[in-house]
Amino acid sequence: MTNSARSRVNRPLTGITFKIVSVAVFVAMSSLIKAAGDVPAGQIVFYRSFFAMLLILIFLGCRKELRTAFHTTRPFNHILRGTVGVTAMALGFFALTRLPLPEAITLGYAQPLLVVVFSSIFLGETIRIYRWSAVVVGLVGVFIISWPKLTLFEGGGGLGSEEMLGVVAAIVGAAISAVAMIVVRSLVHTERTSTIVLWFSLTATILSLATCPFGWASLDVLQVALLVVAGFCGGLGQLLMTEAYRYAEASTVAPFEYTSMILSVAAGYYFFGDLPTIHMLVGGVIVVGAGIFIIWRERRLGLEHAAARQVAPAQV
Repeated sequence: MTNSARSRVNRPLTGITFKIVSVAVFVAMSSLIKAAGDVPAGQIVFYRSFFAMLLILIFLGCRKELRTAFHTTRPFNHILRGTVGVTAMALGFFALTRLPLPEAITLGYAQPLLVVVFSSIFLGETIRIYRWSAVVVGLVGVFIISWPKLTLFEGGGGLGSEEMLGVVAAIVGAAISAVAMIVVRSLVHTERTSTIVLWFSLTATILSLATCPFGWASLDVLQVALLVVAGFCGGLGQLLMTEAYRYAEASTVAPFEYTSMILSVAAGYYFFGDLPTIHMLVGGVIVVGAGIFIIWRERRLGLEHAAARQVAPAQV
């Protein structure tokens, strides 16, 4: 690492600032999508992916990195990541149209918990009792958030069944998103961030267009405007998030992802009149606490492994 690159990584306040701004932009994106109303998930994915890709292409063009941005030796891995990611995104957007904004976003916090589970299953990573305990506690929090919605559909229809479908979509989407993160972990060893992001946006745009024959809604001007701006917010959020990790270590900025809980509660109340329930607040705090503990634990393990690698040559 060069001195200039090292100095950028050692600017945690800058990295945290970029992270918080990126979270705010993503919450704004979710709010715009919810404000657009009951739009088919595939149609939302198209606007989110296509206009995000345009912004990212403009950014890379300004940095003179456009010519090589799509170059890869692993196209099938990118397509797999895109297919899995699009499915997760569509389910998340479906949940947004069926649930209050804070609950839809908070249920997505199940994703990092499930990444731990899938890392053990698919990658053979050693997960010790501390992180397993945090995963179990976090999933209890998800259950607390979900329980009122899952008991509202006993009558067999109406709002309760819609919210129940939203909860199921959010949780399944979080699980599939965790699988996507496992694929990304394998890609980052050989691929640049810009390549991963662009291939995902391109794959998502193409796959979302394939859902058009299954019924896209006829949108008015306001709905189109909301979804276009949401797409640009998605691209801007990705760029800001990438910059955050350039200025600070992942373990430093990752916990600030959970500021979205506060921002989503504020946005949900101000724009949609959604009041957070006691189940959402209690469950959300449990899930956030479990997620922060996992991040802290992984940082500790990373420091221990680094120390072990430094000691090993001396022993030899």
